[in-house]
Amino acid sequence: MEVKQHLPGMFSWADMSSPDRSGSVRFYGELLRLDSEDGPMGDMGVYTTLRKAGRKSCAIYDMPPMMKPVTGGFAVWQTYFAVESADAAATRVQELGGTVIMGPADASTSGRMVFAQDPTGAHFFLWQAGEHTGAEVFAEPGALSWSELFTRDTEAAADFYGGLFGWSTNPHPTPDGGEYFEYQLDGSSAAGMLAIKDEWGEMEARWSIYFAVADLEQSREKARSLGAKEIAGPIDVEGVGRFVTLQDPQGGYASIIQLARAA
Repeated sequence: MEVKQHLPGMFSWADMSSPDRSGSVRFYGELLRLDSEDGPMGDMGVYTTLRKAGRKSCAIYDMPPMMKPVTGGFAVWQTYFAVESADAAATRVQELGGTVIMGPADASTSGRMVFAQDPTGAHFFLWQAGEHTGAEVFAEPGALSWSELFTRDTEAAADFYGGLFGWSTNPHPTPDGGEYFEYQLDGSSAAGMLAIKDEWGEMEARWSIYFAVADLEQSREKARSLGAKEIAGPIDVEGVGRFVTLQDPQGGYASIIQLARAA
């Protein structure tokens, strides 16, 4: 699906901070069959945009040295949500008990951004589009398809994001007797949320991303051949699709999903 503009409150972009940008570009480029284009990122090195048939899918950049101790040296995907005003959204984050870590700040003429943390500990970006509107392709093979929050306090998270984006929370039962929470904005699916279980260990609250693939089994085989490890799945979600969660060779986590309508 081609996307011209992302509505405020919707998942709009993802990029990866990687200690081995070229290795990460090679992995995701081959796995998702994407082309790459390098661009300058000022003092922070190179920003590589991955594209499908010329359309922006996601990006990968060099991890700043200051981030390596924070991430343990592992690559990390970062989730962006569209907003009308980065400044107004930053103020609202603080009013709702979140933390503004960086910004609001201009990213040249591309847009204006805020790096924030919700009250449960998960980090995310707010993006006021300029010349860069976000992902130009969505929910088709090689493109982003979903973003999902893992947190230990689903009630606090629901209150925060409901106040920030106007999301409502729609719970769905899971096969193990738990609940999966679907965030909705004006009746449209915006993102998901899942409570972190004690048996998962000391997992921190975080946002995660999904990429759509044409054939999950072929993509699993390709990912393994490129050095990835499977962390969870395959998992079938009725009416949605079948997915696995991977840890890539640079230590980053992402899920790949064969959407039901593309099966």
